[in-house]
Amino acid sequence: MHVPGGFPRSNVALLMNLKCSLEDFRVAPATKVNLAEWPTKLKPLYASKQRYHKLLAEYREELSDLQRVLYAHDRYAVLLIFQGMDTAGKDGAIRHVMSGVNPQGCQVFSFKQPSSEELDHDFLWRTNRRLPERGRIGIFNRSYYEEVLVARVLPEVLAGQRLPEEHVHPTTIWSERFSDIVNLEDYLHRNGTRILKFFLHLSNEEQRRRFLARIDEPDKNWKLSPADIEMRERWNDFQRAYADCLGATSTMRAPWYVVPADDKHNARLIISHAIVEAMKTLKMHYPKATDAHRQELKQVRSLLMKKARPA
Repeated sequence: MHVPGGFPRSNVALLMNLKCSLEDFRVAPATKVNLAEWPTKLKPLYASKQRYHKLLAEYREELSDLQRVLYAHDRYAVLLIFQGMDTAGKDGAIRHVMSGVNPQGCQVFSFKQPSSEELDHDFLWRTNRRLPERGRIGIFNRSYYEEVLVARVLPEVLAGQRLPEEHVHPTTIWSERFSDIVNLEDYLHRNGTRILKFFLHLSNEEQRRRFLARIDEPDKNWKLSPADIEMRERWNDFQRAYADCLGATSTMRAPWYVVPADDKHNARLIISHAIVEAMKTLKMHYPKATDAHRQELKQVRSLLMKKARPA
């Protein structure tokens, strides 16, 4: 079993106890995906709620350390993409996994229904404007992948993009968009952006329970509308769209991870593990001072060590 080097002993043991590795969640390139064969729930990776919080805190601390080096090194960017059905836990994963990162080095964007301005541009335009700068972690809560998911399942969404008719052929448009996305991600990789994509794989039954919980808890009523139920009725269509998307766009440089999402705690630990592992592979370090800069620092030290003059 592959265990990434350098992880805290407790977190290595976490995956060893599960008898699996991150590769078990990663979609191999050019794979035909059947989501029914991918689990939505696993044996808990934690012995207790207290243990879960301890493991997550360890990951947060390690991620915070890596983020500081990323920011100082200023050569790489990291882009994290979260996709999944409603109630899959995207918001919670982002909030809990990334809570230890310095806000100055992290940018979060949530992509919902496009504006009229965004519809006047190509389908990648609105997300390209939000790509992370070097030295920063960018997080997309939904992303350009909506353009091969929602736009595919709901024909009226594609129609609203007002594309030239000769470029909207039902047998080719989705493969063409897959190709555009893969080419974009390859381009970003060659320019220093490392991309990790997480599909939070939720079961139909667990979504039903979470919708009911939103009804039963007044503070969560605002999260549910009849439109959400209409989307749920297209469950099988979305599962097929996701399966085609994952198989066509998971690459060695920009992999998809199918994260079992019925247990939110498990999902957060797996996501944390994947991010930390990926960032540890980056060849980054704190900037080294030049001889000239060190000489300047000696002069500054000399000035600071002098006794302060009386006011």
